[in-house]
Amino acid sequence: MSHSNQSRRLQIRTHTGWMECRHDIGTFASGLLSIYESLKPSEEHLSKQSQLIDSLTKSVSKEWPNAQLHLYGSCANSFGTSHSDVDVCLEIKIGTGSEVELLLRLAEILRGDNFDSVEAITSARVPIVRMLDAGSGFSCDICINNLFAVANTKLLKDYAQIDGRLLQLASIVKHWAKLRGVNETYRGTLSSYAHHGFAPFGTVHAYDMDDCIWMAHHHHSVMAMEPTYTMVVDDTECAYFDEVHQLRDFGAENKETIAELLWAFFHYWAFQHDYRKDVISIRMGKIISKKEKNWMTRIGNDRHLICIEDPFETGHDLGRVVDRQTIRIIREEFERAAAVLQHDDDPCMTLFEPYHYEK
Repeated sequence: MSHSNQSRRLQIRTHTGWMECRHDIGTFASGLLSIYESLKPSEEHLSKQSQLIDSLTKSVSKEWPNAQLHLYGSCANSFGTSHSDVDVCLEIKIGTGSEVELLLRLAEILRGDNFDSVEAITSARVPIVRMLDAGSGFSCDICINNLFAVANTKLLKDYAQIDGRLLQLASIVKHWAKLRGVNETYRGTLSSYAHHGFAPFGTVHAYDMDDCIWMAHHHHSVMAMEPTYTMVVDDTECAYFDEVHQLRDFGAENKETIAELLWAFFHYWAFQHDYRKDVISIRMGKIISKKEKNWMTRIGNDRHLICIEDPFETGHDLGRVVDRQTIRIIREEFERAAAVLQHDDDPCMTLFEPYHYEK
């Protein structure tokens, strides 16, 4: 297939043949970028977030001077918005007490320092202290030693610096997923982290074009190159090449606009991905087989219907919560989005129309 400049026509191979991208797809790039810009947190938001962490650090260090606080998740990985809550990990040696005892003590300390609505939620899968910071209005969840999340946050933040389109694509996909109701793990759909992890792969495999492999190479490079960052968590080594200043403009030969990349993303997940056989491997920057992972059948609560391998906890499927009902909903949403981007007169409006659940 020709890769030549503006005149080229983008195509994907579907289950029924080739599909050609609409000729005017590029005209929607500015609208999509406007949406992306509107999602970015303000400088004031980031400043208040920093002040909150300073306040928490003062409270914690009085009791545990050697403990460390780490921001993690959307508020720290560059994919956050002005609506993102603050997630904090307290890294601490637990010693002779239990994690629950430590959380209860943390809640006492924060109440004593006049934080609002402090609550220790010890029965959650990841036990937390939840609180409200009246000064900023932020809701904040604090967990103990969830260091895989800290490592994953750094990984995503580093990826985001390699090519600005990766951040744009993943942020827009996450925004779409929230509005369409497929970004809620408690409903059996996908987490924000899962969306960040698999967003690039729609573009990697959608086009039969060499220069579109840039996103795969981003992942493959930082995970497969000689590690410059290592954190050991529960005997698992989280290691990758994090000197991302050396990888900037890595995908410069690829000229796809955000509109073309988004078109490729939705068409890949609607028409190309083999849900029966394939696993998205962020670690390897490619698709691997369910058979290779032994993810062919349900194991416990892990259903393995849409498989995304965690880059560090490689036995962890980020799509494990998806069930037979929600996989149908997710695939229908991919197909709807693909149709909107291919045919709608105003896809930037229609694509993000909120889905309302029937009561």
